[in-house]
Amino acid sequence: MYTARNYVVAASPEEAWELNQKKANAILGGGCWLRLGRRRYDTLIDLSGLSLDEIRLEGDTISLGAMVTLRQVETSPLLRESFGDYFSRCTRHIVGVQFRNCATVGGSVAARFGFSDPVTALLPLGCQVELVKAGRIPLEQYAAMPYDRDVLTHIHIPLPKYGRPVYESVRNTQTDLPVLTCAVAREENGLAAALGGRSGRPSLLRGADRDGLVEQAMKLSYVDNLRAGADYRRHLAKVLLNRACAQLEGGEQL
Repeated sequence: MYTARNYVVAASPEEAWELNQKKANAILGGGCWLRLGRRRYDTLIDLSGLSLDEIRLEGDTISLGAMVTLRQVETSPLLRESFGDYFSRCTRHIVGVQFRNCATVGGSVAARFGFSDPVTALLPLGCQVELVKAGRIPLEQYAAMPYDRDVLTHIHIPLPKYGRPVYESVRNTQTDLPVLTCAVAREENGLAAALGGRSGRPSLLRGADRDGLVEQAMKLSYVDNLRAGADYRRHLAKVLLNRACAQLEGGEQL
């Protein structure tokens, strides 16, 4: 269990940023992963007073505040209307409902864990993240950046223009961390796909068709661990990409 000397509810995003510049301090999202560690922090910075727990439609974009919980994402009527069951599929197996009622989408995206279902799901959608100092930048760029002390406040998701995306994952048990995650979306000039759970942070691929995506996926590195071997994960990548693309094309699942 972590401990902290001070606890501050930030009065503004700028105050949260200033406090977060000290390495001994940390942003407190849902706190679900912090509690697994044994680190002692000087100050925990709570963003719950900044109205960042809302899902809003802003023109042709859906804006998620950083303090929106994964359960809100899972059950949002607005997200379901625009994306079908895509966001419920990418969240429904994350530990359990109690966990998803605490864990935040901002914490998931900022952490950029390799096994993160939300990061995999968001990557192929052309999202932007909003940071206090850096402003809006593409999620694709943010996902590849080194960790820094900026504060994430929003994720902006464009409404789908070329059909609803598809999300797939494989787990050894329903609430375990994923063996592999896969998300595929149509773009103007082809397909975008993300693969997570394979090695390091989720990877974004682009190709004219499913064969192009599979070819790129076969060249990626995959990790061996207690959940699965690298060769099995590579095989799953091909299966899940084909399955997701078949759904995009209106065909049968493979």
